[in-house]
Amino acid sequence: MQIVCLDLEGVLIPEIWIAFAKETGINALTRTTRDEPDYDKLMQYRLNILDGENLKIDHIKGVIHKLEPLSGAREFLDQLQARGPVVILSDTFEEFAGPLMAKLGFPTLFCHNLVVDSVGKITSYRLRTENHKQKTVEAFRRLNFNVVAAGDSYNDLNMIRAAHNGILFNAPSQVIAENPDLPTAFSYDELETRIEEIGPG
Repeated sequence: MQIVCLDLEGVLIPEIWIAFAKETGINALTRTTRDEPDYDKLMQYRLNILDGENLKIDHIKGVIHKLEPLSGAREFLDQLQARGPVVILSDTFEEFAGPLMAKLGFPTLFCHNLVVDSVGKITSYRLRTENHKQKTVEAFRRLNFNVVAAGDSYNDLNMIRAAHNGILFNAPSQVIAENPDLPTAFSYDELETRIEEIGPG
């Protein structure tokens, strides 16, 4: 049986941190996993900015509530789920994801958690497990699923390469250039066609 594992931000929804950067005018927060391969380094960078600007979790949630899934994402996801299981593997946080998961029809999501103090300051974060995207794909493989994985950023590469079939979706040119052996797709129709061509395994 085939199972499809998808990244979330940049694949199905807008990049939350970029949207927050635009709302606040803090250009430094536009840095994402498309730019920085080291996730811990990136998160510490973000948390330092939030602390310096005295920005709390409710400020970020206010922006998230205004966001919508990327155009065509809900329909694409519905079509995939009609054919078989789909799991979203993301380095976002449960505290951020809720409103957008509702708009996507509540797909299965594996992600992380934030540590928030009594006044709403984000003080740290807890990973579900180190390198959870790759480990989840490997676990599905051990369960005899034929795994297809798609993502757009540096933090998706281990997941994509651990799958039976991996696809870069709307990835930046630098990621594509550094991984010339990986197939690419640039629209939901193209991604769906690639997944269909792979077959159920």
